[in-house]
Amino acid sequence: MEIKVVSGDITRIKVGAAMVNLFEGVKQPGGATGAVDQALGGAITKLIAEGEIKGKLNEITVIHSLGKLEPERVVVVGLGKQEKFTLDSIRGVMAEACKYLRKLGVKRAATIVHGAGMGGMNAEKAVQAIAEGSILGLYTFRKHITKENEKGEIEELLIVERDANKVPVLEQGVNRGRILAEATNFARDMINEPANYMTPSDMAKIAQDIAAKYGLGCTVLDRDEMKNLGMGALLGVAQGSKQPPKFIILSYRGDNSSNSTLGLVGKGLTFDSGGISLKPSENMDEMKGDMAGGASVIAAIRAIAELKLRINVTGIIPATENLPGGAALKPGDVLKAMNGKTIEVVNTDAEGRLILADALSYARKQGLSPIIDVATLTGACRVALGDVCTGAFGNNQEVINKVIKAGEDEGEKIWQLPMFEEYKEQNKSDVADIKNSGGRYGGAITAAQFLAEFSEDTPWMHLDIAGTSFASKERAYLTKGATGVAVRTLVNYAMALAEEQKK
Repeated sequence: MEIKVVSGDITRIKVGAAMVNLFEGVKQPGGATGAVDQALGGAITKLIAEGEIKGKLNEITVIHSLGKLEPERVVVVGLGKQEKFTLDSIRGVMAEACKYLRKLGVKRAATIVHGAGMGGMNAEKAVQAIAEGSILGLYTFRKHITKENEKGEIEELLIVERDANKVPVLEQGVNRGRILAEATNFARDMINEPANYMTPSDMAKIAQDIAAKYGLGCTVLDRDEMKNLGMGALLGVAQGSKQPPKFIILSYRGDNSSNSTLGLVGKGLTFDSGGISLKPSENMDEMKGDMAGGASVIAAIRAIAELKLRINVTGIIPATENLPGGAALKPGDVLKAMNGKTIEVVNTDAEGRLILADALSYARKQGLSPIIDVATLTGACRVALGDVCTGAFGNNQEVINKVIKAGEDEGEKIWQLPMFEEYKEQNKSDVADIKNSGGRYGGAITAAQFLAEFSEDTPWMHLDIAGTSFASKERAYLTKGATGVAVRTLVNYAMALAEEQKK
C-alpha cells in the first residue's frame, strides 16, 4: 500500500472511502468531520443523536455518500475518550478501519489527520502513527497459501491536510512510520516462516541480503570459527542438530566521528524442541518463533540504516536449532562459554541463555556499549506478564528507563522486574561456575541473572519477549501470529540515542 500526503478538502477527494473521526461524548462534530457532516446534510449529527455513533474507541460507522460528496463512503471512526487518547489510539483506529475497508473491497482511501485538532497531538507524530497502524494492521502472511486472497488489498491511502505548507513535514512523519512498520512486518515474515524455511543458514542469508541492500557490514561465523573463539555454550546447544549453527554479525556505521557502538543481541533459535529435555508436543509448532529476538534485531538494523541515523550499531544473532539428536547436549553436561565461565546444563530446554552467553561475551569483547538483548527467553515471563508486557531487566537504570520510554512511545509496553542479588543463589552449581536453570520460581529473573554473568559490568538490558512475540488472536494492529515486537522500540531508542549524541 502506498501512503501519500496531499493538500486539499477531503470532501472533494475521489476515493472509495474517506475517514473522519469523533471523540466519545461529542454531540456536534467540528473541524473536518463537521464539514463532511454538513456536506451529508447533517447525517453524522443525526446518527449521533440516535445513538448509532458514540465515538467509542475503534468504533466504525459507514455512511454512503450517494453523490453528495466525492468519496463514495464516509467512515466515522471512534477515537474513544479524549483524556485517554494517545498515539497508540491512532495506530489501533487506523488498523481497524483499514481492515474493515479491505473487507469492503476499497482500493483507494483517504483520511484526515486524527488527533491533530481536538486531540492536541503533534501532527507529524500523528501521521507517523497513521502510517504505522495502517501498514501493521493490514499485514498478512500468505506465502505458503496457494489459494488467491479474496479480500484484495488497499492500494493507496491519502492523508489529507488543508494547509499545503504542512505537507513536507507530514511527509517526513509518514516516511518514518512506513520504515518502522515495514521493518516490523519484515520481522513478522521471518518469525512466521516454518522452521524448514528459516534455518540458521536462512537467517544468515537474510542478514547478508539486508547488508547488500543497505550498505551494512555482515560477517557470518561457522562452527569452526566459533570453536576457535571458544563459544562452547552455543556449540553445545547446536550439536543435536544437523543444521549448521551460524553466528551473525550485522553492523551499521552512521557516525564515523564516534568510537561508541550500540550493541543489539537477538536470540536466534530457529526451532526449539527442548532438546533431550523435550517439550510437550502440544503447541510445539509455535517454537519456530523462538528466533523472534534475532529477527527483531535484523529488522531494527534494517530500519536504522534506512533512516540513516547518525549512530553506530552492531547486531549479533547466534542462530541454531535445539534438537534431541544422537549427539545432543545432555542434562548434567558442563560447557565452557567464550568468557571462560563453566556452565552445568541441568535443563537442555534452557538453551536460549546458553547461546546468548557467548553472544554477550562476544559483544563485550568488541567493546559494544550499551548492549540490549532481545529474546523469547522464559515461559516464566509469559506467566508473570501475559502477552501484554515485555519483561525488562538490566544493570543500568538510565538505559532501562530510556528503552522503556522508547517502547511506550511506540505502543510497546515494557515492565521492569527486579534483579536482587538473592536470586543469584538459585543459579549456583556444585560442579561448575553456574548452572543454566535456577528452577521454577522467579524463572524470568534467574534467567536474567544468568545473562548478567556474561554482560558483566557493561551497561546492559535484557528484554524477555516470550509473551509478547506472538498474538493468539487479532487485536488492533496486532494480527494473529508473530507481532514483530521490539523492532520499533529498538529503532526508537536508537533515534533518541542519535539525537543525544548530536547534542
